Amino acid sequence: MPIYEFICNHCNESFEERTTISNRNAKPPCPSCGSKKTARQLSNVGVGKSSAPISRTPAHSSGCGCCSRRASCGIN
Repeated sequence: MPIYEFICNHCNESFEERTTISNRNAKPPCPSCGSKKTARQLSNVGVGKSSAPISRTPAHSSGCGCCSRRASCGIN
């Protein structure tokens, strides 16, 4: 079962809730204040571990290296 992160819009408390994927849109009550005004948050996902170093140099000499548009993306 996935773990979803929520934030309470009433007391601003963050909490996690384990639920089924089919029940992912449910809004559980806040464990701190009991409010039902909660919202699911985006969270980081970490999968596995690599021993290979991460290269931070652009793949091409022109552009920022973050996409295939090279210098035309405007993120330099």
